[in-house]
Parts: sequence; C-alpha cells; structure tokens
Amino acid sequence: MSHHTDARGGPSPLPYRWTILGVATFTQAAACFFVQGIGAMAVPLQNALDLSTTQLGLLLSASQLVPLVGLLVAGELLDRYGERWVVGIGAGVVAAGLLAGSLARGYASLLVVLLVVGAGYSAIQPGGSKSVAAWFEPSRLGFAMGVRQAGLPLGGAVAVAVLPVVAAASGWRVAVLVGGLVALAGAVAFTVLYRRPPGAVAERAEAPVAATASAPVAAAPVSAPVAAAPVSAPVAAAPVSPPLMDRLRLLREPAMAKALLSGTAMVSVHSGIGVLGALYLHDVTGLGAGAAGAVLVAAQVAGMLGRIGLAAWSDRSRAGRYRPVLASMVAAAAALVALATPLGGHPLAAALLLAWLGFFGIGWYGPWVAHLAEAAPPGRTGFALGLVMAVNQVAVILAPPALGLLRDTTGGYSAAWSALAAATAGTVAVTARGGKRRGPETSRPGRPHLGPVADDTAADASLVGATAPRSTA
Repeated sequence: MSHHTDARGGPSPLPYRWTILGVATFTQAAACFFVQGIGAMAVPLQNALDLSTTQLGLLLSASQLVPLVGLLVAGELLDRYGERWVVGIGAGVVAAGLLAGSLARGYASLLVVLLVVGAGYSAIQPGGSKSVAAWFEPSRLGFAMGVRQAGLPLGGAVAVAVLPVVAAASGWRVAVLVGGLVALAGAVAFTVLYRRPPGAVAERAEAPVAATASAPVAAAPVSAPVAAAPVSAPVAAAPVSPPLMDRLRLLREPAMAKALLSGTAMVSVHSGIGVLGALYLHDVTGLGAGAAGAVLVAAQVAGMLGRIGLAAWSDRSRAGRYRPVLASMVAAAAALVALATPLGGHPLAAALLLAWLGFFGIGWYGPWVAHLAEAAPPGRTGFALGLVMAVNQVAVILAPPALGLLRDTTGGYSAAWSALAAATAGTVAVTARGGKRRGPETSRPGRPHLGPVADDTAADASLVGATAPRSTA
C-alpha cells in the first residue's frame, strides 16, 4: 500500500484520505440539506403559512444567527476533543432539531427549530475543514478543500430537487422530517467512518505540556516533537497577545479590508439567490414549481463546480488569489444587472443567468478563504479569519430579510437585484486597486514558504482555531 507523510510528520494510508474527504463532504451536504432547500420551498411555505417574503427571509437568517458565537465555541471544542465526536454530535443536533421540527405547529415554531439547527451546524463547517486539512498534504489540499466546500451547493442541489416536491405532495412538515433523516445519515456516517490521521493522538496528548511551558506550538518546526518544548521555560518568553483594539486594527490593512468588503458583498449575493430565486422564477418568468426547481438545481450544481474550479484557479494564478474573487464579483454584478432588466423576464435567459450566478455567486468562497489567510499577519491568522467571518455572518443574517422587505415594499424584484449589483460593483471599484497583491508564490514575512496551497491549510485549519492560543498568540 502506498503511503505519504502527512502534515503531522507520520505516515498516513493513502487511500483512506479519500474516504475522509468523501465523508466530510457528505456530512456537510447532509447537515445543510434542509436549510439550503428553504428558498426552493418558498411557494409551498407561503401558501401553507401565509408568509411574506420578509418572513421567508427570516427563516434563512434564523439558521445563521447562532453560528455568530457557535463557530468560536466549536473551534474550542474541536481543539479539545477532536473532530469525530464534535462534528458527529453537531450533525446529530441538526437532525434532532429537524425531526422535532416535523411536529412544529406554525411559523414561530419553525423559527425556533432553525435556531437549533444553526447551533448544530456551527460544528460542521470548521470540523469538516479541520478533518480534511489533517489528512491532505499542501500539494493536494487546495483541490481537496474545493471538493469539500462543494458539499454545501451539492446539498442545496439535491434539496432543491427533492424538498419542494415533498412539500407540495405531503406538506412542509414532511419535508422537515426528510431533512432530519438526511442530517441523521450524515451524523452517523461521520461518527462511524472518521479516523484521526497517524500522529494526531500523540500531538493532542502533549498539547497541555506545551501550554504549561508557554511555548506556542505554531512556533516550533513541523518536524520538532511538541514534547521537546521545555516545561521550565519562563512565562515571560512567550509572545503576549496584543490588546483587542490593536487586533481590530487589522481591518484597516488594505488586504484585510478587501477580504472583508468582498466577503460581505458575495454572501449577500448568495443570500439573494436563496431567498429570491424560486419566487422570481415563479412570479416573473411564469415557470411552474418543477421547472423553477430544476433551474435552482442547475444553479447549485454550477456553484459546486465553481467552488472546485475557482479554488484550483487560485492555486495557479500569478496575479494572486484575489483575482478569482474579483472576477467572480464582476461576473455576478453583470448577471444581477441583466436580471433587473426585461431580459431577465424571459424564462431561458433567467435560467442561464441564475446558473451563471450560481457558478460565481456560490463558487467564490474557496479562493476568498485562501486570500484571507495570506492577508493575515503572521501569528494572527486565526483571529483574522474569525473576525472577518463574524462580520460576514452579520451580512448572512441581515441580507435575506432585507432583500425580502425590498421585494415586498416595491412589489417587484428589480430593486433587490439592482441593490445587490450596485453593492457588488462598488466593492469591485474599491478593492480592484490598492494594497499589495499576494500571489500563491508569495510567502508571508516570518513564516516559511510551504507552496502554492499552504495557506489553504492555514485558512481552513484556522477556522477551528480562532480562539486557540497557538493561532492567536
């Protein structure tokens, strides 16, 4: 059997890493399955519960509220207890919430259910990232992360194809039940199949010793055992974390500001596809529920391909990882402008535009995360990721009801599409210039160059370590 040396220095069986990638992707898709399908269920939900578009947007926001804090808590738990049980239990919470939600009596109960789902889902995204990062070496990690990140649009594509049909035939409560069963399958699969890579147990076992020594793990060479840190090292030798206000000044750095602005713009575009897509196709183009669902499936599949393809492009782009993000914003803004014109009212044109939006409006995330990791100062990657993603999470929460309210107050969709286009185009204008570009070949000062996808490792691993001392020291 072939072997390779993993990031921890020990040999890891080559074939099993693909099992890890598969189960992490499946669990991601299963956990987000129901939430990604809410937008496609817009018509059945509105008919059954007499909802406005604003209320529909609040359903999407409810599942994103708890992760504002939950992502940080999940990171701490993952560092302490490992991926297997934290991700498994998180997916189990999603399943339990949805199974209980199948008994919900109305809109308020469904909101509570989605709050619970958001709490469980907080562990899935960082846990899946950490599990894949542990098993793949830098030369393949960019592609592996692109595949894993495709789990969200993959789950969305299947949900869009299945849940509206179930809701129309048997009611929205049965659709919630189906979502719970799918999430339960993801929880069981991860718990049964996930294994730590060789060397992981020993490293965790020694972590308290390193903490006692006040020697940051990240400061040691990769090949140096953690146990080699002298326990008697003086506390004064450890770097002191800067005050909170000094750390918040990271947002003033040009590269960090670019990541913040572009992330906020693009998560809003993604929200627009989710909350308005099905309703737009039904109300404006006249497509039936089945045809509208097929268009949204195509958009999610395009997003899945975009996450893989754009991430691979960022690994090889000599203009820097931000170039694919910039291209995604330009492409998304153009499609949004077209949707706001009479052209968008034609069924075929609307379908093509939404598929285009899916590729760029969902696929942008992979190169964006890598760019953010490269933009962070040495030793502050975890805090930088946590800070920018927390701000983006605010946009994820506010955008769906805001877009729904805009549609309700104007009686149409042009204002919402135009607002998203203007915000995205404005972000392009602000971020296309200024700040030193960092190509994949550029190493950050004070850290060794590990190759074109090395910072993908830092990005996804740091999602789970935003509060850990070794990431924020």
